[in-house]
Parts: sequence; C-alpha cells; structure tokens
Amino acid sequence: MTSKSDFTTEEWELILEAPPSAGMIVVTAQRGGSFRETIAMAKAYVEARQQHGKSELLDEIVAAKPERDHTHYHSPEELRQHGLQHLRDSVALLASKASPEEVDEYRRFIVNLSHKVAAAHREHGQEVSDAEQSAIDDITGALHTATE
Repeated sequence: MTSKSDFTTEEWELILEAPPSAGMIVVTAQRGGSFRETIAMAKAYVEARQQHGKSELLDEIVAAKPERDHTHYHSPEELRQHGLQHLRDSVALLASKASPEEVDEYRRFIVNLSHKVAAAHREHGQEVSDAEQSAIDDITGALHTATE
C-alpha cells in the first residue's frame, strides 16, 4: 500500500493540490454560486473521510486540509489550463508510485468532487450548467490521459 511517506514533500503537495484545483476549475466555469460550490468541495472531503479504510493513500489525502495552488491567475481560462496540467501531473506521479487501484480511487474522488461542486448551485434551472459539464469533461479527460 502506498502512503504519504512514499512521496517527497513537493510530490505530496502536488497530490494534495490536484482535487481542489479540479474543484476550482468547476467553480470558475460558471459565474455565481461560488460560496455553495466551495462548501460542496469541503463536503466531498468529509464524505470521503467517512468511507475511511478502503485506501490508506486516499484516507491520508482526504484527512489533510484541502490545499490549493496559491498561484494567482489572470483569467479563469489560465486557471483551467494550469489546473488540468496539475491533474495530469498528479495522476502521472501517482501512477509511478501507487497501485492501479489507488490511482483509480484518486481519479474517482476528483471526479466525484467535481460533480458535487457543479451540482451545488443551480444555474438557469439546470443542476449542472453546460459550462460546468464542459469543465468536468476536461477534468475527466486530464485524469485519464496521464497514464493511458
């Protein structure tokens, strides 16, 4: 089993920052609802912690306070591009050190978090707006292109 001790400090930061980066990509995809969406991100961590025990690695990730990249971006598009690269890099790193099952659990956690953030605020009568769905599609693509 893979754990935090298998990573350098910098590598662990990359692993911890990727899920909130995905959340921020969704938050900035559509104007409005950012407060609810940020709370939904925190709730995704709480729910994952309640499923404690399936993966030591995921347990350690969700037990940590969600860390976000503190880089200041000039636009939502810049945040999106940097965040998607961050996701690709984190999955590639995990794939080099963790089991395929652990990598899949990490991917599922990030996709689940992204869906929860998108659904937290209805836009124009839709649970998930077209812009948010596009962001989720990009996130899902970034998570799978790293190792496939």
